[in-house]
Amino acid sequence: MSESHAKASRFQCFHFMVALKYSVGTMEKQIFTWLGREFVQLSGEGRQGASEGDATNELFQRFEGELKTHGLSLENAVRVRVWARDRNARTLATAARSKILMGDKRAASSSFISEEWFDSEATVGLELLAMRPLDAPAARKPVDFEPARNYLYFLDFDGVIFFSGFTSEAAAFEQQASEVLKTYDHAIARAQTDWNKVMKLSVLLQRGYDMAVIKRALAQGSPRQAAAVEFSFVDGFAGDKCLLEIEATALKGQ
Repeated sequence: MSESHAKASRFQCFHFMVALKYSVGTMEKQIFTWLGREFVQLSGEGRQGASEGDATNELFQRFEGELKTHGLSLENAVRVRVWARDRNARTLATAARSKILMGDKRAASSSFISEEWFDSEATVGLELLAMRPLDAPAARKPVDFEPARNYLYFLDFDGVIFFSGFTSEAAAFEQQASEVLKTYDHAIARAQTDWNKVMKLSVLLQRGYDMAVIKRALAQGSPRQAAAVEFSFVDGFAGDKCLLEIEATALKGQ
C-alpha cells in the first residue's frame, strides 16, 4: 500500500464515510453512517506556538463546541488519537488528554508520532470519533486493563466495542505482530464478543515495515478475521521499541 498525502490519510482511518465534509481553519469534520449508527469525526491541529498541553486543551474545547452543534458532547467520544511531531510532544499531549477524558468520558485511545500528518507547524493534533447511540440512554462502560494502565482497555457503548491501540515491545517485528494479535484474542473474549464480530482493524506500522507480515499473521491465526483491515504508516509510537499498533472495533455478542 502506498503512503498517501497526510491530510487525506486522516480519513482513511474510518471507511464508510458519507454525507458531509468541510473545514474550519485547521479543523475538519466528517459525518457518516456505519454499523447502523451516526458518527462524527473531528480532526484538528493545535495552535502554532502554544505549549502541547495548551494546544491539546484548546482542541478538545473546540471539538466539544462542534459536537454540541450536533446534539453531542465529549461523552459521545468513542475513539481519540493523539498525533505529535516528536516523542516529547506526544507525551505532553497524552498527559493533557488523560486529564480531560476522565471517568465515564474515557474512550479508546492511541497516540502516534508523524511529521507527515501535519499541514501546519503545530506540534500536536487530535482525531476524535463520536457516536450517536441507537439507544439514547445507553450507558458507557469503560473497561480497564488488569492491572489498570494509563489508557483504556476498551469502551463498551451501545452494543459496540472500541478497543484502544495495542502494541508490543518484542525484539522482532514478526513477534510484535503475533503478540498484539494474541492480546486481541484475550481482549475480544473479555469483551464477550468474537473475531466474527470484528468490523474493522486499523493497523499502523512504522514506516519501512511490510504490511504483508500482518496479513500472514491474521491468516495463520484462524479464526481471526475482520470485515475490513486498513493500513497506514507513522514515524513512531508511545514505546520507542514498538513497530506497530493495532486498533479494533467490534460488535458485541458471540
